[in-house]
Amino acid sequence: MNADQALFLLHEVELPQLQREQATTKKIIEAIPLDKGDYRPEPIAKSALELAWHIVAAENRFLAGVAAGAFDFTPNHRPEHIKTSADIAKWYEDSFQTNLAALKKMSGEALTKSIDFRGMFQLPAVAYLQFNNNHSIHHRGQLSVYLRPMGGKVPAIYGESYDSAEARKAAQA
Repeated sequence: MNADQALFLLHEVELPQLQREQATTKKIIEAIPLDKGDYRPEPIAKSALELAWHIVAAENRFLAGVAAGAFDFTPNHRPEHIKTSADIAKWYEDSFQTNLAALKKMSGEALTKSIDFRGMFQLPAVAYLQFNNNHSIHHRGQLSVYLRPMGGKVPAIYGESYDSAEARKAAQA
């Protein structure tokens, strides 16, 4: 991949996809009932808030790492002041906007630079943006399954959900 191809991939494919998927992920996190963040479907599963934090912290790590040209694997524990799904969604929006701005400024050469990921992968920086999306979508799917059992509503993800269709019908009535 050359620098021009990497820039095309970034601006025409990856950034638009990142923005669409981030908005959907944020909706799923915001759908966690504020008083049900400790819900977990079984004892060994992450709680809803733990899973939401995993999604946003990992996404921040991927996007910041691509922009920096290297990944920082320092643990990123949820800060004490982030207590609810609304807090996580706000942190996610802020960190995403910061990372998006940094990604938009990257040169084609920086995007083609190989980055090591824990000794398991050595890929061009731009390739990790799709890796990031796959990771977030996977865990977002897990989190969306938590919503109804904890008393929440599943928002539209790729088209209407049952809950979003029912809300639309009620609004039209």
